[in-house]
Amino acid sequence: MSEQTDSRPVNSLQPDTVLDATGLHCPLPLLKAKQVLAGMAPGQRLEVRSTDAGSWRDMASFTELSDHKLEGREQRGDIYYFWIRKAGISRS
Repeated sequence: MSEQTDSRPVNSLQPDTVLDATGLHCPLPLLKAKQVLAGMAPGQRLEVRSTDAGSWRDMASFTELSDHKLEGREQRGDIYYFWIRKAGISRS
């Protein structure tokens, strides 16, 4: 299920904040991500780690319906990783 939505290698997507939502079941990874994003500054990047397979679809749908940007996502073993840029002024 590895997918990259940015031209940079996923490994280079350095987060400002990391949310470890491993072990949480749907819809908690998405709800926790929304809470963390609400407290972040515009343009900052959130990394979400989840073991819930539904989060693959949930994070993509959420970012498509919001102004936030899903910059990358990948699966490593049983863990799904998502890099979300908070809506607002982007950093250079």
